[in-house]
Amino acid sequence: MTTTTLTRPADPATSPVRAALYDVAIVGLGYVGLPLAQEACRTGMAVAGYDLSARVVDGLTHGLSHVDDLSDDDVRDMVAAGFTPVTDASTLAQAATVVICVPTPLSPTGGPDLGAVRGAVRTVGEQLRPGTLVILESTTYPGTTEDVVAPMLEEFSGLRAGRDFALAFSPERVDPGNARFGIRNTPKVVGGLTPACTERAVAFYGRVVDRVVPVRSTREAETAKLLENTYRQVNIALVNELARAFHELDIDVWDVIGAAETKPFGFQAFRPGVGVGGHCIPIDPMYLNHQVREQLGRPLRMVELAQEINTSQPAYVVERVAELLAAQGRDLRGAHVHLLGVTYKANIADDRESPATPLAEQLVARGARVTFHDPLVREWDVEGVQRVADAEQAAAVAGADVVVLVQDHDAYDADALARRARTFLDTKGVTSTPEARTL
Repeated sequence: MTTTTLTRPADPATSPVRAALYDVAIVGLGYVGLPLAQEACRTGMAVAGYDLSARVVDGLTHGLSHVDDLSDDDVRDMVAAGFTPVTDASTLAQAATVVICVPTPLSPTGGPDLGAVRGAVRTVGEQLRPGTLVILESTTYPGTTEDVVAPMLEEFSGLRAGRDFALAFSPERVDPGNARFGIRNTPKVVGGLTPACTERAVAFYGRVVDRVVPVRSTREAETAKLLENTYRQVNIALVNELARAFHELDIDVWDVIGAAETKPFGFQAFRPGVGVGGHCIPIDPMYLNHQVREQLGRPLRMVELAQEINTSQPAYVVERVAELLAAQGRDLRGAHVHLLGVTYKANIADDRESPATPLAEQLVARGARVTFHDPLVREWDVEGVQRVADAEQAAAVAGADVVVLVQDHDAYDADALARRARTFLDTKGVTSTPEARTL
């Protein structure tokens, strides 16, 4: 008598694509996607990168980097290791894992703008094969992966999420310009649509990073990133508001912070400035606040207050400039104000959401003649503001009525610049010379 043993077919959601040409295809080759591609290449993975920009793809193909954290040599090493940048979406069908790393800005009304995510998800869905693992890394509000991404992938692929393909969310934690923490040694939070999806995502990232932190679901993973940056937004707002009050009370805010951070427990130092900028802090808390408003009908009051304080900080700096001029018997209208450093963070060329922009705009609106210098920024699209060439920088500092240090790039000797200027406003608290004024 012959017996036949029946085996259950492998679940496509837990079984990787067989004979895939690429271990991973990364959608969006910007400041998040490209470093991830680099680390994946270092592990020996076969990596493809998809981007809508032919200029970006052509540059990468020829070994040219367009992000701060990777040099041209880094990109050439990636290409030599087999990295394949493409504009052909059909490449995505040849990958075992697809990671979406596209921007999620705010809409003109201040809510989430998922335009890039929706476009990327449609493209992925049209190429999706059974067994593929899809991961969203773009920062977004809780529920996006489950309520937006999953239905769209199902619509355009005809497959079922969690059954025919795996789906997970893992928030990007890229910190541009950070020499200490990169992709490999920054823990990766992962939440899947199902426990099996989480396992697939953990296995993938386990090849790329030192530590993977699984959470209950996609919603917890989405919210973890928002909490990280909401925490920063709120604490920066606190010190910005204190800086204003301390100035009126004749208390040195920098001295206070320096003293407080000597406590070895229970305190983390945050520092005031012109405001908050970049791709995370001005945006992520508003994604969280939007979702709470939508689902619970009430705002996160502390988040909204922090946003209000930080958004108003450039106007406060304008008033400090006007105050310094008034002490000399001068009016802001007609005065020459020279800005140093216009990026949102020191030693990088990224000026997205930089508070230097509203600062310059408000100075121009008040009638000041505004110039700027930044060793990393050659073009800055702020109407009425002129860039000072490197060769003319010393003369501009000496000739301006007020010089404002907005960003403390390493290229600047702040004390030397303060001594050269007629009036120097240090918004970063890095000067030690008595000639400088601080917030």
